[in-house]
Amino acid sequence: MITLPNIDPSMIANNLTPFEPTHPGELIRDELEERNMTQVKLAERIGVSPSLLNEVVNGKRGINTELALLLEAALGISADMWLKLQADYNMQVAKSDSKFMSRLAQIRKIAAVL
Repeated sequence: MITLPNIDPSMIANNLTPFEPTHPGELIRDELEERNMTQVKLAERIGVSPSLLNEVVNGKRGINTELALLLEAALGISADMWLKLQADYNMQVAKSDSKFMSRLAQIRKIAAVL
């Protein structure tokens, strides 16, 4: 019989959280570079202002459902993927906020008593 060592689940590669969460805008930037396309050209193609797209690319604004669908139409990358990337990013940012996590811990303590 093989005995497996006790491994901390947080140290398993699939459970690791990146030090810096990757905003989906970074992936848009990479995709534009790969296609030799400018932000302005993509913004025109999907009918949004260049400043809006720039804010997304620079991580100052998130990807909502409508933008995800527009990106899917223009780039052929699933809207579901864009939304999942945004949700993952939002979760990582929330979990790295110590003040919020402290608040969450307090709520869990209260809920455990109920």
